[in-house]
Amino acid sequence: MAFRDIRIVGDPVLRTPCAPITTIDERVRTLVADLLETVDAEGRAGLAANQIGVGLRAFSWNVDDVGYVLNPRIVELSDDQFQDGDEGCLSVPRLWFPTRRAWYARVEGIDLDGNPVVVEGEGLMARCLQHEVDHLDGMLYLDRLDKETRKEAMRALRTL
Repeated sequence: MAFRDIRIVGDPVLRTPCAPITTIDERVRTLVADLLETVDAEGRAGLAANQIGVGLRAFSWNVDDVGYVLNPRIVELSDDQFQDGDEGCLSVPRLWFPTRRAWYARVEGIDLDGNPVVVEGEGLMARCLQHEVDHLDGMLYLDRLDKETRKEAMRALRTL
């Protein structure tokens, strides 16, 4: 296990969709251990594999408990309840912007034994699930901002 450095906006790995995990080997087990160790720090809600430079579909979370999922896909979002709170990202340090997300999210994937995993939640957990799957699809939360807020975010990024 290792506490890994976080890739920052501008790194191409963050804009590259991650490949599905087809074989669970020692490399994947090490990746999961690193994701769990790296997310388990104050102020961290989630961490996608590409945020530590690995282009595989896996993420960890640290909301109420710490866990992980491989090959996650969103299978359900609330379509009548939303949240518009500020969102931040380890890969976009020190910037927080209001980001609209579904209030509820459900993700399905697998664990290290290949068993099905269902992760679901409301509020912060739902935001985390949506945020991390976006990362695995090569998106940043900045891509979801309205036009004016996105302009403000781009200006703020240039000053960092």
